[in-house]
Amino acid sequence: MSDRILLTLAVFAFFLLCVFLMWRGWRRKSRAQSVQVPPFAEIPAEPGEASLESTGVYISTTTAGHWQERVVTRGAGLRTGAVWRLHEDGVAIERGGAPDFWIPRASVTGVRKDKGMAGKVMGIDALLVITWLAGDVELDTGFRGDDVDDYPQWIEALQDTRNDIKGGA
Repeated sequence: MSDRILLTLAVFAFFLLCVFLMWRGWRRKSRAQSVQVPPFAEIPAEPGEASLESTGVYISTTTAGHWQERVVTRGAGLRTGAVWRLHEDGVAIERGGAPDFWIPRASVTGVRKDKGMAGKVMGIDALLVITWLAGDVELDTGFRGDDVDDYPQWIEALQDTRNDIKGGA
């Protein structure tokens, strides 16, 4: 009987050690990224009227082109329920239980549908991914909308913005 209790305690202690080491690694990665990735912009107090709105799940933000390199600093790595709103000057990402942030339209470098991001693989074209610049760092931010039929509208609106910026430059 006591051997069984000791074995149970050893397994439980090993489990706690693994959880502690994962938490410590997450914190170390967050500290390193807080130097590399600038703080995300806050949503303006008066962003104006939203031309598009979608609800769903914020999947993650990763470094652009590296779908498994999750950005964890400042709560960006937390998967949460979210509402995305497209305004004239940017995209407001409002997340439940995590910091909201703003992607300025001028910093958007691409938009696409994708199948996976940061350990979350879904059906083909199940994610909407916006590629954008935060300072000098290019990032991908992924969203799984409740209605994937909204994606073409997002892509068209954000690609039009990119064309307007290129045409005006």
